[in-house]
Amino acid sequence: MRFFNIWNNGKGVIINMKIAMMTNNYKPFLAGVPISIERLAEGLKALGHQVVVFAPSYDDQQQEEDVIRYGSLLRGIAGGASLPNSLDPRIERSFREGNFDVIHVHHPMMIGSMACFLSWKYQVPLVFTYHTRYEQYLHYIGMPGLKKAMPMYLRHRLKSCSLVIAPTPHIGEYLGNIGISAPIRVLPTGILQDSFRPDEEAAMKLRKSLSGGREHLFCTVARLAKEKNLEFLLESLWLYKQAAGSNFKLVLIGDGPYRSTLIRQAKELGLSEEIIFTGKIPNEEIKNYCRASELFLFTSRSETQGIVLLEAMAAGTPVLALEATGTEDIVRNGVNGYMTQMSGEEKTERRAAQQAFAWKLMDILEKKELDILRQGAVDTACGYEYSHIARKAEEYYRAVLWEYQKRNDNLHRNQMVDMVY
Repeated sequence: MRFFNIWNNGKGVIINMKIAMMTNNYKPFLAGVPISIERLAEGLKALGHQVVVFAPSYDDQQQEEDVIRYGSLLRGIAGGASLPNSLDPRIERSFREGNFDVIHVHHPMMIGSMACFLSWKYQVPLVFTYHTRYEQYLHYIGMPGLKKAMPMYLRHRLKSCSLVIAPTPHIGEYLGNIGISAPIRVLPTGILQDSFRPDEEAAMKLRKSLSGGREHLFCTVARLAKEKNLEFLLESLWLYKQAAGSNFKLVLIGDGPYRSTLIRQAKELGLSEEIIFTGKIPNEEIKNYCRASELFLFTSRSETQGIVLLEAMAAGTPVLALEATGTEDIVRNGVNGYMTQMSGEEKTERRAAQQAFAWKLMDILEKKELDILRQGAVDTACGYEYSHIARKAEEYYRAVLWEYQKRNDNLHRNQMVDMVY
């Protein structure tokens, strides 16, 4: 471990840190965690720190400076992800040669196990970000029965961390409630400055081409997977159509293993003319789709933060969403959008929630308050600009290093005293 200290009033400040970011997925796989890691890394680099990302390999990856690719056991699973080989000896070799100050790992399993080992062996403090409600993804690996065991696993895995980061206050409360013993701090994913600058001309062209002459245009961005609850959205729009008519189009941006199921559902509901499945859209273009739309519709209940909500708001697009962890930390009713509730999974409860969602959609459009909501959306997003988030991360790392060094110094002094006596 390297320590560069400037002594000021007796307190050490560590500068020019070298940070190892470790992840089970990264570019070109498109998901929230890779986006979060990339933005945090770029923000820290802009502050003068060196960040090296340890990521699994993909068939269509691009070579990048400061990205170390380790092996994958399987590629192209679950919509393009890789199953990482976290025992690849390249990980430890590159880490040892890198002489890092901090390990920041972004998953508790696989690469999480390796990060814990490297932290112990090389005496480097370990930081962990809890990005995902992992129990909601166990079906992908055929182990949904482990859902109740996840809190116990997290308590065991995270006890070796110097710091645990939650993307929202509600997730921080959840981690505390399940008994995580490490210090917990909040650090959301940052929003790029470019997200605040949609191309107005491109947005107007998109609105004209996508709306097909319909009065209203909505959009959503999501990985097309079961946990994103997109069936709920389509059923809600079916109810909206029964009440308000076929006066809208929904642009559904994204791809994933549930695509064919959703296309079939849209056809069965008679929504084939109203739903546009775009597939993947380059991230830098999504802001124009959001700007072209009156509302961003979001029904996922598995988010820890909801980056897409903030990106939509940065483009000036208010949100109508289901109330859920992550969403409720961002959406403010009557300020930047609205949330409706879903009380349970029973058929009658689900239908009541869909009706509430459809009615709120009609209510927003009828009250014509979109201009107020647009300004509130932009104001909300400004608080998440990625350079602010990087400075907060820098502050957290410095505190971790200071405490880690102080604890090691105390341990060394105690050992010396024991030797003397």
